[in-house]
Amino acid sequence: MKVDTHPQYHFIKVVMTDGTEFLTRSTYGAAGDKLNLDIDPLTHPAWTGGSQQLLDRGGRLSKFNSRFAGMSFGKK
Repeated sequence: MKVDTHPQYHFIKVVMTDGTEFLTRSTYGAAGDKLNLDIDPLTHPAWTGGSQQLLDRGGRLSKFNSRFAGMSFGKK
């Protein structure tokens, strides 16, 4: 392995949105730094099961649907 080509891998403290903390290894910052998360699995809808509506006002989704509306893709 070449010298000085890879970033330093060290322990940092990660702080979740609810204040809980854990140690992990990372290349972020310097050893002992703290990473405060704004979005984490406790609050983000992707992990909490929140609902998200797909809004499209004549954009890509509408163009795609109109372009490929007649294709069956193997459905019988």
